[in-house]
Amino acid sequence: MSTHSPMSNEEEHLSAPAQAQIVHAGQACVVKEDNISERVYTIREGDTLVLQCLVTGHPRPQVRWTKTAGSASDKFQETSVFNETLRIERIARTQGGRYYCKAENGVGVPAIKSIRVDVQYLDEPVLTVHQTVSDVRGNFYQEKTVFLRCTVNSNPPARFIWKRGSDTLSHSQDNGVDIYEPLYTQGETKVLKLKNLRPQDYASYTCQVSVRNVCGIPDKAVTFRLTNTTAPPALKLSVNETLVVNPGENVTVQCLLTGGDPLPQLQWSHGPGPLPLGALAQGGTLSIPSVQARDSGYYNCTATNNVGNPAKKTVNLLVRSMKNATFQITPDVIKESENIQLGQDLKLSCHVDAVPQEKVTYQWFKNGKPARMSKRLLLTRNDPELPAVTSSLELIDLHFSDYGTYLCVASFPGAPVPDLSVEVNISSETVPPTISVPKGRAVVTVREGSPAELQCEVRGKPRPPVLWSRVDKDAALLPSGLPLEETSDGKLRLERVSRDMSGTYRCQTARYNGFNVRPREAQVQLNVQFPPEVEPSSQDVRQALGRPVLLRCSLLRGSPQRISSAVWRFKGQLLPPPPAVPVAAEAPDHSELRLDAVTRDSSGSYECSVSNDVGSAACLFQVSAKAYSPEFYFDTPNPTRSHKLSKNYSYVLQWTQREPDAVDPLLNYRLSVHQLNQQNAMVKAIPVRRVEKGQLLEYILTDLRVPHSYEVRLTPYTTFGAGDTASRIIHYIEPINSPNLSDNTCHFEDEKICGYTQDLTDNFDWTRQNALTQNPKRSPNTGPPTDISGTPEGYYMFIETSRPRELGDRARLVSPLYNASAKFYCVSFFYHMYGKHIGESRDQDTEPVCDGENVLSSGDCAAGSGSLNLLVRSRNRGALDTHAWSLSGNKGNVWQQAHVPINPSGPFQIIFEGVRGSGYLGDIAIDDVTLKKGECPRKQMDPNKVVVMPGSGAPWQPRPQLWGPVAIFLLALQR
Repeated sequence: MSTHSPMSNEEEHLSAPAQAQIVHAGQACVVKEDNISERVYTIREGDTLVLQCLVTGHPRPQVRWTKTAGSASDKFQETSVFNETLRIERIARTQGGRYYCKAENGVGVPAIKSIRVDVQYLDEPVLTVHQTVSDVRGNFYQEKTVFLRCTVNSNPPARFIWKRGSDTLSHSQDNGVDIYEPLYTQGETKVLKLKNLRPQDYASYTCQVSVRNVCGIPDKAVTFRLTNTTAPPALKLSVNETLVVNPGENVTVQCLLTGGDPLPQLQWSHGPGPLPLGALAQGGTLSIPSVQARDSGYYNCTATNNVGNPAKKTVNLLVRSMKNATFQITPDVIKESENIQLGQDLKLSCHVDAVPQEKVTYQWFKNGKPARMSKRLLLTRNDPELPAVTSSLELIDLHFSDYGTYLCVASFPGAPVPDLSVEVNISSETVPPTISVPKGRAVVTVREGSPAELQCEVRGKPRPPVLWSRVDKDAALLPSGLPLEETSDGKLRLERVSRDMSGTYRCQTARYNGFNVRPREAQVQLNVQFPPEVEPSSQDVRQALGRPVLLRCSLLRGSPQRISSAVWRFKGQLLPPPPAVPVAAEAPDHSELRLDAVTRDSSGSYECSVSNDVGSAACLFQVSAKAYSPEFYFDTPNPTRSHKLSKNYSYVLQWTQREPDAVDPLLNYRLSVHQLNQQNAMVKAIPVRRVEKGQLLEYILTDLRVPHSYEVRLTPYTTFGAGDTASRIIHYIEPINSPNLSDNTCHFEDEKICGYTQDLTDNFDWTRQNALTQNPKRSPNTGPPTDISGTPEGYYMFIETSRPRELGDRARLVSPLYNASAKFYCVSFFYHMYGKHIGESRDQDTEPVCDGENVLSSGDCAAGSGSLNLLVRSRNRGALDTHAWSLSGNKGNVWQQAHVPINPSGPFQIIFEGVRGSGYLGDIAIDDVTLKKGECPRKQMDPNKVVVMPGSGAPWQPRPQLWGPVAIFLLALQR
């Protein structure tokens, strides 16, 4: 390996905006342009989607993939893929839509390209049967019409075919049927209408759906047998629709079929949520052991047989329970009083949350004895001003004798559910509540991550619970995630507070378990202190030697929002404090450090630690005079140059220097090149003159081995020393369409095989392989063991003549189309023809050479034997193939070279045609094809160019070089 060529500066101030193109590399069915010039990529559901965003631009653009649901007005998704290749394994239908590739490099506007991904699928069809019955002429005649409805989810819309038995149905062939698409079904449904059922209509019907084999999706079908007993399902329950049970009981509900043909399928479901843990649904029987209150809800039994509508029965299961006993004291509403006063009315209310709510009974006691109803003591239920099923005890014209302790007891008569009770004390000391914030607790300041306690004091008798909420409109929820939180002692306890919990909190009295009056409220301010956040968190500072540098560390946010101290360190060592911020700045928000001159000794890491008395944060600065890294140029046209008659290639390496004026002038680059998976590297210094920003620099790497890849590392050097290194991988790429016909040789090392294609009109194809990909069971004594280079990694093209190939089968390999820019061209290539079935020569002393003047077809040259032919396809007036060279016969286990002159009259292609001989020992191979302007060499091939394959015995000496008709004509003139 070596480098070649001095540094050349081709272009100044090179910077190019990003450009992008989307190509597909996955399992695409078809990529097409639709009517509005939109690229559509079609793929089968479950296949792998691979989209590549090919970008150009300098510096190298960054690529971001995003997706919308298919409308240009949709916003980008928050999730993005930052890669040039987007890969989605097992793509789902929901992942179809428009995909955007956005490439940007800071030059100009970003490049955005899009492609619409259309995911194709075909679900199993569903066939349902519906009937209508109308009576005519009383009971003497009955008309019955049946609708068979076939529905399927698919993309693209499916095509429907209805069959009775094996016969396809249509309107024209049977007046008793009608086939149509219902309105608003968008091509997903087709209905077969059987009008006035006839005996022959009782049969098996098949709905076949097809998406016309798009993406290889096969057709699907569903069949239904219609009989004179076909009927929709019917159900009945073994229990009432509302079932009330006690907790702990075992519940069994049976869903019984009373009709349906075919036999319906039964299924139990629960709402809301799934069936309870431990519940067992077996056929039509549902069993719930030891039922609990949480198991209450609606249980649905559904029967389906695709005839008519599904039958459904619902059981409302109520498990008796009571919780949350509360009371309310309501002063005289008419007089708008908020206090208890003698001579005014008073109402005591009692409520529990129960299932079933309406079955709860309430009982009132006064001072331990049942309360007696009178004109002044009234008992009411379902007060419209209170929650449903609430018991109220109204005291009319309150007397002193009415003072006492009242007890409300809620119960389920005859059920094993414990009673709940609540006690209310009425006296002259029973007063409405007040609420306030304790002194010094109106503002609570804590550090982030610590616990906090907000407190409000409630006075009054009785003392109601306290409800907490947030006042801030942008933070309506409490840290618990609830809008309201109840506390019995008036304290809101917060664990590990965060900065977003800062704000104003409201505490207010509840209207239950106390007075039913306007709530009293107060507010508490919570301040959460947190350490400072600074910028820059990290910064790379470059400057030329001897120049000054100013480092600045700024406070972005923090609580408190001020800098209490700032400490600077260099390489971990404390520095003297910088000059103080002017007194005019009451709350400094930054700290600065000035370096008078950058030197080797002052280069290194600087740290500014900023504190606000709560915590600290640091700005990190890396100060140096070393050069920035170079930026490789990835858009070099045809950077790979293959070498004629060898397995070497060269590569044009181009780059620009990032911010060259930020530091001292560049002196040279150090280039390191090593083959991947190898340790040894070639290192070379490349001197440069003054380098300007955007200037395109170039170096040519030579003697790189085909088809290996290499890592290139490039490091700039200044008087300070080594700068930042840039690295990239370069790959061998075969020339496509041979833009430079003079020296490009196709070694077939790339899968694209230099733009060659397989002819679609031949019998079989050429195969690309190397020694590592050969079939270990291949036929012996035929074909080459390696390519022309003798390395196991090297590829070549060959024809496999084993079964199912037959005598005379042809394989054609067609080159790209070349524009004729010269009168003569020379096609040079190596061939390998080894095997007894390739055929024997007609003359033992002369090679069977065929040209376009002597034969009409290659078959005439080697009838009954294998042969290798070279044809030229002219494109100036249609496609016309002319034979330029042909060879047959066993040439031994050796690579030989041929030079064939051609003189195309216009755009042309060259075709390598391999013809199968009489048996399977007839493999033919080619390698290292070169198309060169000018005439072919007239002298014999150098014997050193003959490659003897391992195991072939003594070196094989080449016979006189084979030439085409032009060369033969020139020799005749010389004679």
